[in-house]
Amino acid sequence: MIHKDFQGLSISRLGMGCMRLPTTAPGHGAPIDRPKAVEILEHVYENGVNYFDTAYMYHGGESERILGEVLPRFRRDSYFLADKMPGNMFAQIRKPYRVIFEEQLERTKADHFDFYLLHNLNAETESLYGDEDLGIIPYLLEQKRRGRIRYLGFSNHASTPILTRFLDRFDCFDFVQLHLNYLDWTMQDAQGKYETVQAHGLPVWVMEPVRGGRLASLNPAADAVLQAAAPDRSVSSWAFRWLQSLPGVQIVLSGMTTLDQAKDNLRTFAKPDPLSADEQAALAKAVSLLKEDGMVPCTKCRYCDGCPQDLDIPELLALYNESRLGVSFALMSGLNSVAEGRRPKDCIACGECVPKCPQGIDIPGTFAEFAKKIETLPRFGPPPPPKPATP
Repeated sequence: MIHKDFQGLSISRLGMGCMRLPTTAPGHGAPIDRPKAVEILEHVYENGVNYFDTAYMYHGGESERILGEVLPRFRRDSYFLADKMPGNMFAQIRKPYRVIFEEQLERTKADHFDFYLLHNLNAETESLYGDEDLGIIPYLLEQKRRGRIRYLGFSNHASTPILTRFLDRFDCFDFVQLHLNYLDWTMQDAQGKYETVQAHGLPVWVMEPVRGGRLASLNPAADAVLQAAAPDRSVSSWAFRWLQSLPGVQIVLSGMTTLDQAKDNLRTFAKPDPLSADEQAALAKAVSLLKEDGMVPCTKCRYCDGCPQDLDIPELLALYNESRLGVSFALMSGLNSVAEGRRPKDCIACGECVPKCPQGIDIPGTFAEFAKKIETLPRFGPPPPPKPATP
């Protein structure tokens, strides 16, 4: 396992993100499959991963609790625990932030957090986190002085100007967590955000390196390019190796849902192995082939939850992306699993989800397009007349 120094600490370059732990059933909201999750957590720890990232709302709070079960089995000075203040979800949680912080310590069975973050800086939360009367940042700095937080940072989904303004205003942070991958380097100006953080003298933590799994398989043509260039490597490993080329990156978080994913990632981070010049060229070709498909850049972060029509927006966008690859079993079975009344045609275009989306996706417009496409599929046309009742 590659490690990198951070203020005298040796931290694994690969971090365990605990937002996508295995569940007992498909779909959002299913309980964590505890035996499988424990197996993954123990395996990555035993193979050199010493950074574990969670948040208050991950898996409905169960992500924090399972770390509170597993991590105390290890020496406290052998791993680093990271958690987040969910300012982006205060309206849903309806608890004072002081209560939330204490609850997080209780859930994780910890007496301190090694790393603590403001969760999801964006256009809406910038004013909340910077509100002097509310005092979130002063409170967290007090916890840092008390030794209950060692290092303070924030995760960013804001535009480059907002990120710059926030860093210019507050010089109390030790690191910044960025949505960063090779596709968003230009699509979401991740390059500008990375350079902004570097200009402020801070290291970068990476989230969404594989875009919620989207970069684990691009499309047949793009995958073929990458597999021809590196036959013995997974498609997802290209995303991690691309990040190794950025000197400002300290940690790359990966939400490992299966043991096979964990093992593949551990192989990728066994030694420094950034992309060669020829591999960079192959990746650029693969990206151009992917963009031709017109995919939407959803990462299933679920900041759009709360649709007034109760649409599962990330799942519907995933099906939209699947539809861009043609009619498939995955598409048809996925559409069949969506309840009536919760399909793309049921979007009322209220626009509530649009400002919440870190990717800037035109969700109502995408659903309108998708609804028209679904109407052309034989199994989703006008329903057949009802069968006569059995006498």
